[in-house]
Amino acid sequence: MFNWFSQIFALIQFNLRTIWQRKGSSAAALFGIAGVVAVLVGVLSIAQGFSAVMNASGKPDTALILRSGADTEMMSGLSRETTRIIADTEGIARSTEGALASAELFVIINLPKRSTGTDANVPLRGVEPMAFSVRSDVNIIQGRPFEWGRNEVIVGSGAVREFEGLELGGRIPVGKEEWTVVGIFEANGGISESEIWTDASVLQPAFRRGNSFQAVYVKIETPESFQDFKDRLTTDPRLNVKVIRQDDYYADQSTAITGLITGLGTLIAGLMGIGAVFGALNTMYSAVSSRTREIATLRALGFGNGPIVISVMVEALVLALIGGAIGAGLAYVAFDGFRAATMNWQSFSQVAFAFDVTPGLLVRGIFYAAIIGLVGGLFPAIRAARMPVAAALREG
Repeated sequence: MFNWFSQIFALIQFNLRTIWQRKGSSAAALFGIAGVVAVLVGVLSIAQGFSAVMNASGKPDTALILRSGADTEMMSGLSRETTRIIADTEGIARSTEGALASAELFVIINLPKRSTGTDANVPLRGVEPMAFSVRSDVNIIQGRPFEWGRNEVIVGSGAVREFEGLELGGRIPVGKEEWTVVGIFEANGGISESEIWTDASVLQPAFRRGNSFQAVYVKIETPESFQDFKDRLTTDPRLNVKVIRQDDYYADQSTAITGLITGLGTLIAGLMGIGAVFGALNTMYSAVSSRTREIATLRALGFGNGPIVISVMVEALVLALIGGAIGAGLAYVAFDGFRAATMNWQSFSQVAFAFDVTPGLLVRGIFYAAIIGLVGGLFPAIRAARMPVAAALREG
């Protein structure tokens, strides 16, 4: 057994020391695998970044109330009387100013994207004063809050980066007028940073919404009291509403696009991976063919088939891991933190986010490279072990 391991160790050393003699084919396989890993990690970082924005937006102690049957704010509608009944319901957290409940209006306006100049749907949210208590993570970082009753807006930092005209002091078209940007805010990286906020009572007449809203956001007393609070609202004969935890709502919204991106990314990487496997096969077959006499001599000297197979596969694995590490590094440098915006198909509005190359994605990419290397090295390794010694010694 000791001799068997000694043979493996000696052959692996020999194979790795002679890689440079096959630098052309080895480099082709290495960078082919690097490209596959870079694409895989890069595409999946889009889904990871979008999901991170959605996950940062929800809190378990915040509930969202929509009209019964509505899946999004765009599809919902609530009267002023309904929002008052909701705010008076037992189970809502309270401050000295009253119940922590914010009736909100959600509309879409068109603004040009900085990157392309084409118009995109940007969410404009009308809020009430309690919105800043319910959404306690919203902080003004430049300028000031809008004044209630005036045509003023504050803008999320993500929206400022992605869309034109949202700089401090800029003016944007709302209805038939232009409203002034007086502040820029952050919201802990959540989806609110893709939105524009204003006074709901000013937004309603601008879009001829009367005294209606689309959703109510409330802080409940404790996360554990959610079900009791939900039961009070859904069994109240005066109401026809749907109650959802805020974190569940945004998690559901992220499902469609993250699933689409992940599926497409995996498909593309899979197709590229097939090409990389053939590249690795070519490299390792070339390596075996160029060392036919060497392998035959080693077998004639008593080296077993097992150590030869393992040594060839280890060589392929090492090349693949180096390629995977290069690809993962390139993906991290090129994509991590890259800012973009994409359509949220549930709300039909743009969401600004940053690509997120996580350690888990890097490990996944390198693991994928290892699989490519092992598959690419398997058949050449078996060929090397099965090569007839006499015939191999006569080759060349």
